[in-house]
Amino acid sequence: MARSLPLVPVPGPDDPLRIAWLVYRGNPHCGGQGVYTRYVAREVAALGHEISVLSGQPWPHLDDPTRLVEVPGLDLYRQPDPFRVPHVREFRDSVDVREFALMCTAGFPEPWAFSERAFRLLSARRSAFDIVHDNQALGAGVLKMIRAGWPVTATIHHPITVDRELDMAHASGWRRRLSLWRWYGFLRMQLRVAPQIPRVVTVSESSKRDIAAQMGVPVDHMTVVPIGVDERLFRPLPHIARVPGRLMTTASADVPLKGLTVLLDALAKLRVERPDAHLVVIGRLKDGSAVPALIEQLGLGGAVEFVSGVSDERIVELYAEAEVAVVPSLYEGFSLPAAEAMACGVPVVATTGGALPEVVGKDGDCARTVVPGDPSALAAMVLEVLGDEEQRARLGERGRVRVLDRFTWRAHAEGLVAIWRAELAERAQRGDDAHC
Repeated sequence: MARSLPLVPVPGPDDPLRIAWLVYRGNPHCGGQGVYTRYVAREVAALGHEISVLSGQPWPHLDDPTRLVEVPGLDLYRQPDPFRVPHVREFRDSVDVREFALMCTAGFPEPWAFSERAFRLLSARRSAFDIVHDNQALGAGVLKMIRAGWPVTATIHHPITVDRELDMAHASGWRRRLSLWRWYGFLRMQLRVAPQIPRVVTVSESSKRDIAAQMGVPVDHMTVVPIGVDERLFRPLPHIARVPGRLMTTASADVPLKGLTVLLDALAKLRVERPDAHLVVIGRLKDGSAVPALIEQLGLGGAVEFVSGVSDERIVELYAEAEVAVVPSLYEGFSLPAAEAMACGVPVVATTGGALPEVVGKDGDCARTVVPGDPSALAAMVLEVLGDEEQRARLGERGRVRVLDRFTWRAHAEGLVAIWRAELAERAQRGDDAHC
């Protein structure tokens, strides 16, 4: 442990904490990290603590922008120029050079590069923070922080090993599989770092089991703290009429884990009985996506609309227009889209993939559920719910009550604070160098 770090007094049990929150990319519109960071920062600050968000590009949208500490990288995946070649003047140090080199070999270097930059930044600001919390970068720089004596905790939403397995299973051809293997190379680093973090927050019992099994994190290092929904934003809008046959989903179109292709197949089957059935997808198609060809093949031209880049209020309006929200995921560590739809009073049809049963409850109580990956079962269940107005009303009402009872950002923030205090208290009891 590095003894050159200045000593930092341990906060008292009622003293406000000073948190350095690490997020390697804070995209506010997709991927979940920016959404998670925004609400955590807001609620932790509302509890009276000082939280600084150290973020790589794209920057998150924070309610208090003064909390953002920009940790700029090369931003190699920015839109509309992903996988760009930076100008030579953009290279500042060896981290930049290695980040670009890794991208050129089909790797994904952002978690590593961000963690190295964050370590350098924090090394000069030791007295400014009581604790560091990493949001699933799990980079080599985070391990350096631990070895240098920083108190470090982390959130792991679910093991990315699941994403890799599903992507590999759906890959066509050895070139695609080789490319995916290179892309997921950062997992070797994460599998080394994650078990060495003393306290890990995860968002469901399903994720906890999978993180232990696939990432080697000891079970007693992990605490389940479900994430929340902004219940003031995601709410019923009774003045907006439902559109007959309207289904809605939030899904990354080109990620097999999210199950969009299964939903499209189900929609084609459903339209045999309900020709008015159509789908609004909150998500963006990637260049070269195979989804448009699948839509054409299934005869769904004009029945599927992709919406992206709209305001949160517009998304709530789209929920209000939907008769059914569908969550077709093959796996979820939690599923904010399911909870947000329930908060809006929209009846939900979901799979039982991963943690979804923990979010939506038992089949028939607050939502309807089917096994993942079965388009026929999904089509049959959606058809049943579309045809039963009384059931839709009951599911919508119960779903919102479930969210309000279980899934709020304030409760998540309180859980985080309890974990930070526990880590700091244990370190003080041990007499660790950095906290005396």
